Amino acid sequence: MELRTSKLGFWDDAAKAQKIMGKLNSLKEDVSMWDKIYCEYEDLCLLNELAVSEKDKGLSRETEENLKKFKKDVEQIELRSWFTEEFDHHDAIVSVHPGAGGIESQDWAEMLLRMYLRWVGKKGFKSEISDIQAGEEAGIKSVTFIVKGKNACGFLRAEKGVHRLVRISPFDAAHRRHTSFSSVDVIPMVEEDIEIVINPKDLRIETYRASGAGGQHVNVTDSAVRITHVPTGTVAQCQSERSQFQNKDTAMKILRARLFEREQKQKREKLAKLRGEKKEIAWGSQIRSYVLHPYSLAKDHRTGVEKGNVRAVLDGELDDFVIAYHRKRVADSI
Repeated sequence: MELRTSKLGFWDDAAKAQKIMGKLNSLKEDVSMWDKIYCEYEDLCLLNELAVSEKDKGLSRETEENLKKFKKDVEQIELRSWFTEEFDHHDAIVSVHPGAGGIESQDWAEMLLRMYLRWVGKKGFKSEISDIQAGEEAGIKSVTFIVKGKNACGFLRAEKGVHRLVRISPFDAAHRRHTSFSSVDVIPMVEEDIEIVINPKDLRIETYRASGAGGQHVNVTDSAVRITHVPTGTVAQCQSERSQFQNKDTAMKILRARLFEREQKQKREKLAKLRGEKKEIAWGSQIRSYVLHPYSLAKDHRTGVEKGNVRAVLDGELDDFVIAYHRKRVADSI
């Protein structure tokens, strides 16, 4: 790939060149990470040999600490090697929708949004909320946000499904225990070169006044944009930008991604029907439960991974769940 970038005329097609450079830099990052881990391994072996030969307890403790860090680094590069599906390396479009239950589920949806934004920050990814609909009293009615980073879609595939919360409701004067559900959907942000034919005549474009934060400007102009693909009923909207043009551009990207995912889903369902496979039912069968009362436990029902410190999980400590999901997925595919 480096030889290709050095050829005459490589930058004649700037868009294609940038795509190649992005892939090249990603591969270089993987190689660099492997080199770093191999150096850590050699240093760890030498330190261990020295600690054993000298019977040095201080060096032994240092070796143990370095080994813990080394295991985490190996786990991360192992995880990267699992992202081999076509769209794993893409940015992700994540949507959170509360289930039935009014304010309880809406508050749970907002808690999930906070959890994911904290996890995104810890991973070094970038996030951008494209659309959010606030609840009348508390919480959110829906939210769509974009996560940008290497293998963002691959990582977040582990979170797709229904999430269940059990707690003493802060909105119940009788302090009763409530169970709430919210669904999380994850689709890849498709690239421009993936062909999705959209007839402009099939689109209904509406503008409205943005309701979220963003200063005085968003409250006095109809800058928010909602685009509906009439034949399928697919809707995408954006109100995060100051400009109506920018909101329309982002909404179109989300619409393309949703139409592409719809097309892929139809193909999968058709193939499953031909194979006689039972279709997966996502809604109503939670992938993970977060219990805050009468005990504290977060449990993933697909992998069996449990965490007693639910507060830490809700603060974005999701890696153990994500890694276990992908490790099981890869094992099941072998």
